[in-house]
Amino acid sequence: MKRYSLSCRCGLIALLLLYAAIVWSYPTICPQAKSIPDPVKTICLTFDDGPTDSTTPKILDILKKEKIHATFFVIGKQIKNREDIIRRIHTEGHAIGIHTYSHEYKNIYASSDALLNDIQKCKVAIQNVLPDFSTTLYRFPGGSFSLSKKLIASVLNAGYHYYDWNASVEDAVSQNASPEELFKNAINSSKGKNKIILLLHDGVGYKATIRCLPKLIRYYRSQNYFFETL
Repeated sequence: MKRYSLSCRCGLIALLLLYAAIVWSYPTICPQAKSIPDPVKTICLTFDDGPTDSTTPKILDILKKEKIHATFFVIGKQIKNREDIIRRIHTEGHAIGIHTYSHEYKNIYASSDALLNDIQKCKVAIQNVLPDFSTTLYRFPGGSFSLSKKLIASVLNAGYHYYDWNASVEDAVSQNASPEELFKNAINSSKGKNKIILLLHDGVGYKATIRCLPKLIRYYRSQNYFFETL
């Protein structure tokens, strides 16, 4: 009887060892691993060269309808007589950044002092409408891509954070492009990017940009992008 019990116990132990070997050799599935989300994808719609009467309000209408906030880099000298548009941008929750006062490259980039003076004039023009306005958002006219390190350093040392773009509808360089062409430009230039800063313009006469915008918003939503401001 004792020999039989011992044999049974040995058999049970052998079965347990075999079971353990099978379990440990099988690929482990971690329940938590299934719930790890894909990388968060974000897009910032940024509009340069406003405010304008012909374009900015229509852009704002679309953004309001779609419940999306964007970032507007404004030209200071264009604010006069368009104060209500600046107030609307602010009231509806969009971000306002400094772009330039004059947008005259030759004068703006003549020296570091000239550049900082242009930035300050733009800031004052905004503050004349929004007295509590304060921002460190800045975008170099034309982008920082070909500027000297000295000019870039002067802006950083003044406490500003500049933002270029990594995708564009190319509405400023292809002013006769159709809405469909602008759409393709945006998709092609943003392909494979999880964080997109998309360049658009709300200057005078950007009708194709206005017509393209709803389709762009639908596309990026379908690709699970979250819309945010800078």
